[in-house]
Amino acid sequence: MAEQGFDYIIIGGGSAGCVLASRLSEDPDVRVLLLEAGGRDRNPYIHMPVGFAKMTAGPLTWGLVTAPQKHANGREIPYAQARVLGGGSSINAEVFTRGVPADYDRWALEEGCTGWSFKEVQPYFLRSEGNELLASAYHGTDGPLGVSGIRDPQPVSRAFVQSCQQMGIPYNPDFNGAVQEGAGIYQTTIRNARRCSAAVAYLRPAAGRPNLVVQTGCLTSRILLSGSRARGVEYRQDGALKRAMADREVVVTAGAIGSPKTMMLSGIGPADHLRRHGIEVVHDLPGVGQNLNDHFGIDIVYELKGASSLDKYNKPHWMAWAGLQYLLFGSGPVTSNVVEAGAFWYADRAKPVPDLQFHFLAGAGVEAGVPAIPSGSGCTLNSYTLRPRSRGSVTLRSADPADRPVVDPNFIAEPEDLRISAEGIRISREIMNQPALAKYIRREHFPGAQVRTQADFEAYARQYGRTSYHPTGTCKMGVDAMAVVDPHLRVRGLEGLRICDSSVMPSLIGSNTNAPTIMIGEKASDLIRGNR
Repeated sequence: MAEQGFDYIIIGGGSAGCVLASRLSEDPDVRVLLLEAGGRDRNPYIHMPVGFAKMTAGPLTWGLVTAPQKHANGREIPYAQARVLGGGSSINAEVFTRGVPADYDRWALEEGCTGWSFKEVQPYFLRSEGNELLASAYHGTDGPLGVSGIRDPQPVSRAFVQSCQQMGIPYNPDFNGAVQEGAGIYQTTIRNARRCSAAVAYLRPAAGRPNLVVQTGCLTSRILLSGSRARGVEYRQDGALKRAMADREVVVTAGAIGSPKTMMLSGIGPADHLRRHGIEVVHDLPGVGQNLNDHFGIDIVYELKGASSLDKYNKPHWMAWAGLQYLLFGSGPVTSNVVEAGAFWYADRAKPVPDLQFHFLAGAGVEAGVPAIPSGSGCTLNSYTLRPRSRGSVTLRSADPADRPVVDPNFIAEPEDLRISAEGIRISREIMNQPALAKYIRREHFPGAQVRTQADFEAYARQYGRTSYHPTGTCKMGVDAMAVVDPHLRVRGLEGLRICDSSVMPSLIGSNTNAPTIMIGEKASDLIRGNR
């Protein structure tokens, strides 16, 4: 078995892994290896903003489904997780939000994560962001991650924002500014009418560096340890078992599902669970795979009177026209991320910050498991509670690295999560019934008029709620007995091993999670370079 030598080995080429590979290889004297289980980001759907609609299932994902959800009628829910260079940033809806300062202050002040207050992480948000329009204390303009407004939102998306205002939700031109509450058109990780994934933003500019090696199709078998120190990685590529050794550190960035799986396969995790699968316990760390925290999204779908959403471009002649417009002019419907508009609002007005987020999709049947419209013209409004109390787990199915892990988000286990989810459905319907949208809507397609009461809304949530693709927390940062990494992201009780991705979030932030994950990668790069 041939071995290669590096200073740093990064396991996982998702959002955080791409950031770290780029930042660590800025030092020409450092050798960096990035290992990604998926392939290169060559699929054309990745780079067309509208391509999100084609990638919530299929070859660019791991094909996961959840364990039967005890509080959601025992359903096994599709659980899209990216398997491609760039990770979630290559297949997500490109929505750019990052939560409110209170989210990060909670990490620092209540959850034992010294150094992670908003004041302390804000410089890393600014360092990453290259905003083409906004410039203030809340926005960076020169960072690698391209951020822009949607060039020409669909009329029905604009009507959604007006309907929110008619309902009493104020207009907000910047969800990442001084105030989060309100409704508006989302800013997106799109630059020059193309998706700006972490692979595009960070890896491409670094591709020519002789000290950075990027390998795809690499399924990690285990982290190699010598005593209490991580020394390297064993992985399988093209059927061959290979090893790479790290002189300085092994950095795990395989995401909230992949990182705990990698740790447990390496003998690092809850001892009893590892023994049940015949894995030698190298380091008993009970928090690995626990504390899974995800947004539980619920959709309502409307049929439109005319061809006033992106659905019309599903027809071959319109699709060809849109493709031609994009190729010739870089404009038109292909530049849309589909999830054009949204809002942050309250189920409980007594709370200091919004507890609900809404995503308006200028189409129906866009995502796996969401109903399409028989007539072929619809729109969708999705909502979720921003800071769910329910916690789940990621565990091993077997000791075989090729086996999918058991993913149990334990959605809506806490009654408060279900109550807020139901209120989100009620508010969604109220928004959709306002005059600005009425001229576009023919009827409510799903759930339909029979769903009216709080009990109806709760039953609907149990039957149709799904992941919002925001798993976090499974290798949480902190100082308590269930913490997996310390505030410097070092795995507790081991040397030369860090975890630096969304799995380290101690609790879910109140927004989409890609921008915060990139921030974690940026901060981690400084922690690693400052603690060599």
